Amino acid sequence: MSSPSTPPGPPDRPALQPLPRLIFASRWLQLPLYLGLIVAQALYVVQFWVELVHLVEAAFGNTDALAQLVTSSGYRSNTPLTGLNETIFMRVVRALLDVVMISNLLIMVSVGGYETFVSRMGLESHPDQPEWLSHVNASVLKVKLGTAIIGISSIHLLKTFINAENYTEKVLLWQTVIHIAFLLSALAIALTDRLMVATQRSAEH
Repeated sequence: MSSPSTPPGPPDRPALQPLPRLIFASRWLQLPLYLGLIVAQALYVVQFWVELVHLVEAAFGNTDALAQLVTSSGYRSNTPLTGLNETIFMRVVRALLDVVMISNLLIMVSVGGYETFVSRMGLESHPDQPEWLSHVNASVLKVKLGTAIIGISSIHLLKTFINAENYTEKVLLWQTVIHIAFLLSALAIALTDRLMVATQRSAEH
């Protein structure tokens, strides 16, 4: 009586030669970079709360906190300040938004970069896995980073226009031109990625 045949297993992968193995293992050199981004993220959290505490204290009439906000926001005025005004409030809120946007960028780079270039995280069954991480690759990461940079640039441009009287027309013009350049760059990256995906699908069919 013949024994039942067992299905063939996956073919054995050839072992990497020493040089390719070394080159492939060099991806772990990026690990300290992503750990450094985590440290930067923690510092941004501290900065956010320091600015927020100053804003709350200034709203309740603390002159020292108001002076700190004026210095940190770069506010300039020819009239003496008697309290927290709308311009300073908007500039501080803009700065807080700036911190949040840059923090989101740090998370995107550290998580997406580690997943793409270093090692898989194995988050497929985790309930908090970001939706974009399930199909992240170098192209998707570039598009999302471009979008985040546009958001940060928009906030900086808003800061300039809030206090436009303290800037020359040349500064206003160049900041607008740089922002438009970021927009066009992100559109070019997204269009290139779309064309590459369409070409790949056409080749598969």
